[in-house]
Amino acid sequence: AFFNVNVIGLLVFLLVAVLATALTVRHRPWDAAMVALAPTMILGATINWDLIPIALTALAMLAWARSKPGWAGVALGLAIAAKFYPVLLLGAFTILALRSGRWRPVLILAGSTAATWLVVNVPFALANRDGWWYFYAFNADRGVDFGSVWYAASVLGVPAVPADALNLVAAGTFIALFVAIAVLALATRRRPRLAQIAFLVIAAFVLSGKVYSPQYVLWLVPLAAMARPRWRDFLIWQAGEVVYFAAIWWHLAGYDVDDAKALGTELYAVATFVHVAATVFFAAMIIRDMIHPKHDPVRGDGIAADADDPGGGPFDGAPDVLTLAGVSRPNPEPRRNVRS
Repeated sequence: AFFNVNVIGLLVFLLVAVLATALTVRHRPWDAAMVALAPTMILGATINWDLIPIALTALAMLAWARSKPGWAGVALGLAIAAKFYPVLLLGAFTILALRSGRWRPVLILAGSTAATWLVVNVPFALANRDGWWYFYAFNADRGVDFGSVWYAASVLGVPAVPADALNLVAAGTFIALFVAIAVLALATRRRPRLAQIAFLVIAAFVLSGKVYSPQYVLWLVPLAAMARPRWRDFLIWQAGEVVYFAAIWWHLAGYDVDDAKALGTELYAVATFVHVAATVFFAAMIIRDMIHPKHDPVRGDGIAADADDPGGGPFDGAPDVLTLAGVSRPNPEPRRNVRS
C-alpha cells in the first residue's frame, strides 16, 4: 500500500511537470511529450521522490516564462527544499542577467527563493538541528560512489582521487565547467536561451558529482525538452542512460553477494562512461545550437515569428548589454525554416 500510494502521488507530480513544460514554450507544447515518454522517466520515476522537485522546478520555469519572478522564486524555493540541485539554476539566471542586464527580476527571483526556502527549513532546523543538518553532513563526508566518473575511472585503473581531496576536486571541476558555460554564454553571437544554459549547468553538476544515482537523469529531462527538442538526439541520449540504468541494477545484484551472476565491476565502469558520453553528446548539440542558432529547433522552426527565448520571460527579446565581444548590441533576428 505504501508503494502504491507513493506511485499515485508521483504520477500527479509527473503530470504537473509535463503540463508546466508544455505551457512554458507555448508555441511548441508537443515537446512536453518528451517528458512523459522518456524511457528513463518510465524506468526511474519511482526510484525516489525526485519528481517532486522536478515538478516544482518546472513550475518555476513556467512562472518565469510568464514574467512572474516572485512566484517563480516560491516554486524554486520549494524545489530546493525538496532536493538541493535546483539551487544551481540560480547560476543560469545570473549568467543571462549578466548578458541582458535584466537584474531586477533575477534579484526578485533570488529573494523569493531564499525566503521560501527559509520558511520551509527554519522550523525543522530549530526543532531538530542534527536531523536537519544530516543531509548536508552526509553529502560532504561521503566518498566516491556509484555512477561517478571518479569511481568508474578508479575501477579502470586511473589513480583514485584521495578521499580528503575529493570534495575539492569535484567542486573545482563543477566550478570550472560553470565558468566555461558562462564564458560561452557571453561569447556567442546571439544570447542563448534560458533552458539551454539551465541544462548545461545541471548536466555539469551531474557529471562532476561524487555519485550518480539512476534517477538523477530525470532532473535533466524537462530541461532537455525545452533546450533541444529533437527526438533523434533526445533518444540517443536516453539510450545511453538506459544502458547505465540496466548496468547499475545488474551490478548491484551481485554487490557483496557470493557467486552472484551480476555485471562485473569493469563492465559497470564502462557503462558509466556510456552514460557520460551520451550526456556530453546531448550537451554538445545544445552548444552547437548556441553557437549556430540556425540549428536551434525552437528558434528556427518557423512557427513563432517572434521566437527569441519563448521560455525566457524577462530575458525574451532583451538587448545585450554585456558580451565578451563588446557591449550594448541587440540580438540578431533568428533565421526561419531551417531544420537540423
